[in-house]
Amino acid sequence: MTYQPFHIYGAERKSRWLITVDHASNHVPDEINGGDLGLDPADMQRHIAYDIGALGCSLRLGELLDAPVIASNFSRLVIDPNRGEDDPTLVMHLYDGTIIPANRHIDEAEIERRKTAYYRPYHEALENLAASRDGVILIAMHSFSPKLNGRSPRPWEIGVLHAPQEDRFGIALIDRLEQEGDLTVGDNEPYAGHLPGDSVDQHAFHDGRLNALIELRHDEIDTEARQHAWAERLAPIFQEVLETTGL
Repeated sequence: MTYQPFHIYGAERKSRWLITVDHASNHVPDEINGGDLGLDPADMQRHIAYDIGALGCSLRLGELLDAPVIASNFSRLVIDPNRGEDDPTLVMHLYDGTIIPANRHIDEAEIERRKTAYYRPYHEALENLAASRDGVILIAMHSFSPKLNGRSPRPWEIGVLHAPQEDRFGIALIDRLEQEGDLTVGDNEPYAGHLPGDSVDQHAFHDGRLNALIELRHDEIDTEARQHAWAERLAPIFQEVLETTGL
């Protein structure tokens, strides 16, 4: 079977929503060092390799919103689809204190090969999906670690990342989530809302598409039941925000 660097689930679904999972997988293709980045297998199960729980939550969300879901099929340590092509962190040599042996001495030719084999096909497929529907709302689903090495614990269960290029939906969503009463909601936390060339920049800002980047703390979505529970909580909130804002 031919390796595919992305999966599309529910391509036939017709709503305005489009869900992306840039860091869905910890898979390392066989042509990269025999499918091994040189890390301990336990490290490949950590947040440094992929966004824990994001895919399961997104698949359920796609069902509830009648939305297609596009997910990468390669680890962010192979090449990070949520970075611009010229970003120095596109291929990480060191992440959260862990050296990535197979990337340590990577050259420009290998980076270009990974762009061609994995990064660009994912983004081309994502843009084709977005362009195939009117009034698309891009929801980029991610998860984050409860605590990075040497850092303070992160208090937010959920964060919404946004940037002024097109933040109408994101700002309204933060306001609605804060009404829940039992959530610590991050406004551009735990990260800033915009990196030039990232996925939202490429597929939403340049075309004025409504968008929000959702960050769920991964201990909130580390089982299938919790992933589904968050999806079932978020889906009606997304729909309510859309209806009440008239966007």
